[in-house]
Amino acid sequence: MTVASVSAPRSVPPLAARSRSIGGSPVRDILAVTARPEVINFAGGLPAPELFDRDGVAAAFRHVLEEAPAQALQYSTTEGEPALRERLAARTTARGLPTAADDLLVTTGSQQALSLLASALLDPGDTVLVEAPCYLAALQVFGLAGARILAVPGDADGPDPEALADLVLRERPKLLYTVPTFQNPTGRTLPAPRRAALASVAARHGLWIVEDDPYGELRYDGARVPWIAAHPDAHDRTVLLGSFSKVMAPGIRLGWLRAPAELRRACVVAKQAADLHTPTVNQLAAARYLAVEDLDAHVGRVASVYRERRDAMLAGLGAALPDGSQWNTPEGGMFLWARLPDAYDTTALLPQVVAQDVAYVPGAPFYAGDADRSTLRLCFVTQTPREIAEGLRRLERGLKG
Repeated sequence: MTVASVSAPRSVPPLAARSRSIGGSPVRDILAVTARPEVINFAGGLPAPELFDRDGVAAAFRHVLEEAPAQALQYSTTEGEPALRERLAARTTARGLPTAADDLLVTTGSQQALSLLASALLDPGDTVLVEAPCYLAALQVFGLAGARILAVPGDADGPDPEALADLVLRERPKLLYTVPTFQNPTGRTLPAPRRAALASVAARHGLWIVEDDPYGELRYDGARVPWIAAHPDAHDRTVLLGSFSKVMAPGIRLGWLRAPAELRRACVVAKQAADLHTPTVNQLAAARYLAVEDLDAHVGRVASVYRERRDAMLAGLGAALPDGSQWNTPEGGMFLWARLPDAYDTTALLPQVVAQDVAYVPGAPFYAGDADRSTLRLCFVTQTPREIAEGLRRLERGLKG
């Protein structure tokens, strides 16, 4: 072979533009940096592992593997195991939203439900409206879909209905994404009148509402607020997402979506292309657990512990944060949101805080538009009250530099 006949190496084709433009999760990057056991980590969004019902979940898996191994280890339908959908439908109906099993699609975590909805609803360049701040992984999903993401101005009660109506008329968005109960990252809950007003705007102007509810059962104070999906104006235009991650175990990766028939069918097709179906054994084990265990009682026990941990964080936060800081008192969920005085940049401060063996998540990544760089998110559920108190002392030292 002559030298002239040897072709030069050719470069491989580039990654898709969306892969190059969307970064990874800053939260997961922080968790990797703070994985050392000595770090008191307020950055995670992880449920407390010592509160998992390990015996009940293990018994459910043993039962399905012993009693129905051929079914448990076999392919399943894309829509989800009928036994699980029946029990989920019953739970949803009991909470004020009449639901049949065929209204539901079981997903591999509610995060997959967001991806399926993006596939079914969004073309590149479509506009999506979100809260300010917004759940970070939702911003990633919509960004990967090529959507144009705009934040709806709001207040302590959530997105402002008049601002939403103006944006809908001006921008013609496909959907509004909201976590109305114990939101990630702020922990806030939209009151019933605000939910009704958002539903009314969607009905008047033709808008999908995606209502994500992974935290709603973790209530410590106050009365439950009905879903937006239960509002008469919104029943034909709201997708409700649910998950077992925060109330049973995130590792089984079980979520679901409730949607009008045409959109649900489109999501089924998208799921067939993504993973065919959610693991059968996990679905059957969850159905068995719901049949023989009292999930509500388990959630009540978890909520009682989380309430104590929230109160421990609230008790020490005033001393830990600089004078002039503000924070909320969430009625449930896993997160507390704080705003430091304007001079503070929580992203820039994070390295010196981590040097004190404590961590938080800066608020900036949660914003679709202009970020409030003085904000931060604290997760209070993973540490004991004693660990929380020590973590806040370290946070105080780190913020003082």
